[in-house]
Amino acid sequence: MKTRYYIFGAALCGMMGLGLTSCNNDKFLDVTRYDVADLQYQFESDHAARVSLNGIYVYNNVSKQDNSWGYKPNLFTGSHPTMDTQCTGWDVKFLNQTWDANVGELGEGWAHAYAAIGRANLYLDGLEKAKDISEEAKRLCGAEAHALRGYFYTWLATTFGRVPMLNTGEDFNNTPNKAAAETYEEMWDFIIADFQAAAEGLDWKPYNNEYGRCTKGMAKAYLADAYMWKAYRCPDQAAQLYLKAKEELKSIIDSGTYELSTNFATNWDPAGFWNKECVWAMCSDEGGQWSSWGADRTITFCNPNMFKWFTACPENGGWGSQYLSWEWYDCYEPGDTRRDASCATGAIPEDQLAKYGIEKSKVVYGYHPYLKDSVGMKNNAGFVDKPHKNAEGVVVGTKTMQFHFTNGEFAPAIWTTKIWRNAYADGNSWGTQMWSPTIIYGKRYANVLLDYAECCFRTGQDDEGWKQLDILRNRAWGNLTIGQDYKKYFAHFNKVYDGNGKSITMTEYPVGVLTATVTVPSAKEYYTKLQATPNRVGYTHTSEAWKVAVNEERRKEFNSEWCLCPDMIKSGYIEDHINYNYPKDNGGDDYANYPWSKREFDFDIKKMDMPIPAAEIMKNTLLKQNPGY
Repeated sequence: MKTRYYIFGAALCGMMGLGLTSCNNDKFLDVTRYDVADLQYQFESDHAARVSLNGIYVYNNVSKQDNSWGYKPNLFTGSHPTMDTQCTGWDVKFLNQTWDANVGELGEGWAHAYAAIGRANLYLDGLEKAKDISEEAKRLCGAEAHALRGYFYTWLATTFGRVPMLNTGEDFNNTPNKAAAETYEEMWDFIIADFQAAAEGLDWKPYNNEYGRCTKGMAKAYLADAYMWKAYRCPDQAAQLYLKAKEELKSIIDSGTYELSTNFATNWDPAGFWNKECVWAMCSDEGGQWSSWGADRTITFCNPNMFKWFTACPENGGWGSQYLSWEWYDCYEPGDTRRDASCATGAIPEDQLAKYGIEKSKVVYGYHPYLKDSVGMKNNAGFVDKPHKNAEGVVVGTKTMQFHFTNGEFAPAIWTTKIWRNAYADGNSWGTQMWSPTIIYGKRYANVLLDYAECCFRTGQDDEGWKQLDILRNRAWGNLTIGQDYKKYFAHFNKVYDGNGKSITMTEYPVGVLTATVTVPSAKEYYTKLQATPNRVGYTHTSEAWKVAVNEERRKEFNSEWCLCPDMIKSGYIEDHINYNYPKDNGGDDYANYPWSKREFDFDIKKMDMPIPAAEIMKNTLLKQNPGY
C-alpha cells in the first residue's frame, strides 16, 4: 500500500516560493507507508532510498504524535519564554515559567521529535546494510538523514537539556528504556557528529533542485549552532568551540549561496519564499484539506487558515494565542523598518502613546497593511468602533484601542504579521479561494550573520563583529530596497479573494521601501550607550555591550520565530534580558491602558531546561526529571 508524503522542510521542487503551483514530481512523492509496507522497500534501488527519506521529512510538519507541530510547541518554547511574544489561557504557562511535566505541548513535542529520530535511525541502519544502493546515493541520502536527525535532536537538547540519544538502529520500540546522555559533552558531540556527516555529504544546492531538502548550508548553520551550545554547556572548552563555530559560519558566508533579502518584510510573502536568505524553513500549505476541521486534525489543525486563526486579532476573526509585547515594540530605533514589517497594532489613543514615549507607527497603527483592513471590531458602517463605557461603566466597542486587549484576560494589542500576513482570519478565509502558505523559518542568513558576529566578539575580532551587525542594520533601515521592483509580491494579495469579491489592489509595497539612502546609526555607539543606560526601575545591564547588541538585534529580527529563546540562552543573555526589558511590575489599577508587562515571577534559569514529560518518565524507567522541577 502506498501513500504520498510532502516535504514541508520548505518548498519541495520550489513550489512554494518559486511558482506557487503544485509540484509535478509525483514519483518523488510516491512513498511507501512505513506502518504498512515492508521496510526493505526503501533499499531496493537508489530511487526508493531517495523517496523513502520523505518518511523522515514529513515530521518537519504536523504528525499524529503532535497534531500542531507547526505552531506548538516550537513557537511556545522558542519565543514565549522571552516574553517578547505573549499569550493567554493555558498557553500562559510558557510565559511565566509555570510549565510543568504534564503540559501537553511538551509531551507531544517530545513524542514527535523521537518519532522522527526513530525513523531516521532505522533508515540509516538499513541504508548502511543495503547492497543495491550506489555509493553516491548512500552518501547523499545518509547525509540528509543525519541532518534531519541532528535537527530533531537539536530541538530536544535546546528544550529539555540532557536527553536520551538513541543510536542508529534504535527507536523506543526496540529500546524502550534509555537514560539521558550522561554529560552535555556526550550529547552535543553526538549532534555535532550528525551535522559534520551531513555537511561533508551534502552540496550547497539541494539534490535535484528540490528545495526543502537539507543542504550543506543548513548542516553547517546547525553545526555552528551545536558548537555554540556545547560552548555554553561546557565552558572549559568554549574558546576552541567558538573558533570552530566561526569557521563553519564563515564558510557559509564565503560560499556566496545566501544573501539578505533586500526588504526584511518580503521574507513572509508567498513570492518571497524560497529566497536566498532562507537556509532552513517549513512552509505549511492548505494541502487537500480545504479549510476543514474534519475528523482527523493531523493536517487540518495546522493548515494556513488555522495559523491565521491562532495569531490574528480576535476582533478580526482570530483566536489570539499569540501577541507581541509593548516592550518589544518599543525596543526599535526610529527608522528601523523591522518593527512595522512584523506587526499590526491597535489604534491606541495618541495621548496614551505619548505619555509612555511610544512611537506611533505611520504604517501599522490600527491597520493591517497587507490586507488593507482595520484592526478591530467594526460598526455597521464598516468603521472601527472606539472604546467607550456604557451606562453601567462597562467598556464596549473595540478593545484594540487599549494597550492591553481584554478577551477574558489581558494581552498586548499587537499582532504578528509574520504569520497573520496573507489572508483574513474571518469567514472570508473559508472557501475554495483560500491558498495561502505560512512560512516558518528555522534558520535564515540573518541567523548566520548574528551567530558569526557573536563568535567574532568571543574570539577577539570585535571590529568584525560590529561590522556584521551594521550589515544587518543597513538592511533593517531599508537601504537595500531602493530601486527594487515589488510587482511579484502583489500577485497573491490582488487575487486570493477573487472568489468572494474581497480582493484588494496593491500597487505599492506597504512596508519598508525607501526612495533615498538614509544614515544608519552605528551599532557600536548605540548599544554601548544602551548597555550603560538604566531601565525604568533603575536596573542596568550586566552583560557586555557586544552581548547586548547581538541579542537585541536577535529580538528585532526573530520575534515570532522559533530560534529567539534558544539563541538568547546559548549566548548567556536570557536572564539579563528578562531583568532589563521585563522588570517586575504589577501594572497598576488600569492595566488595559498601561503598556508594560505585568511580571510577577522571579526568573529561574534552571527552568529554561523544561521538564521531561511525565508520561515519558513513566514509560522509560531510566529517565530522571530535570533539577528545576
